[in-house]
Amino acid sequence: MKGLRLLFGPELKQQWHVPPSTGVDDMAKARKRAKSASEPDAIALLKADHRQVEQWFEQFESARSGSKKKGLAVNICQALTVHTKIEEEIFYPAFLEATEEKDIHHEAEIEHDGAKKLIAQIEASGPDDDYYDAKVKVLSEMIKHHVKEEEQPDGMFAKARNSDMDLDALGQQMTARKAQLLGEEPDGEEASNTTRGRAGSKESKDVGLMARLAKRVRGD
Repeated sequence: MKGLRLLFGPELKQQWHVPPSTGVDDMAKARKRAKSASEPDAIALLKADHRQVEQWFEQFESARSGSKKKGLAVNICQALTVHTKIEEEIFYPAFLEATEEKDIHHEAEIEHDGAKKLIAQIEASGPDDDYYDAKVKVLSEMIKHHVKEEEQPDGMFAKARNSDMDLDALGQQMTARKAQLLGEEPDGEEASNTTRGRAGSKESKDVGLMARLAKRVRGD
């Protein structure tokens, strides 16, 4: 017994000391990692919007029927309206506060104003308008330029990545607000709670909110 006491004496206990359990911390970190993996951050969300709208613009160019063009134009205009709103309400103010990049911020706001005017004209017209295709084409070029400005190496998104912006938190706010604007969530605190409790894959988070819009033109 003496030998056993020596074997498991204080010196050996110190040598093989195991730190206290950090199970709670580990679980919290795991939940945070899982949440980050399932929900896009602010920039990933905005880029997903860009790719979706680009796809619709390409489909519009190859469309032949008036109904197909109308459906795609409706999708494009609604998606851009929601996209610009969540940028102006949430992302742009946070960007300006974190980076103080007034020129980039102001230019983006002005580009939005130009796009909004053209969107209003497209929504008020239809394929029978001789200028309908031209208006959608010009809008496409405007958005293409705007996207390039935001996504280029020294653009708004790159500067946001290098700032202290909490892009994950902003992404959650923008996802909830986007859902409200698309009529998919109740307003206020209930929407926030629903968003926090929702489970889903990254694909459904990135694209799901816009996917319903695409149904309007499928099968035409």
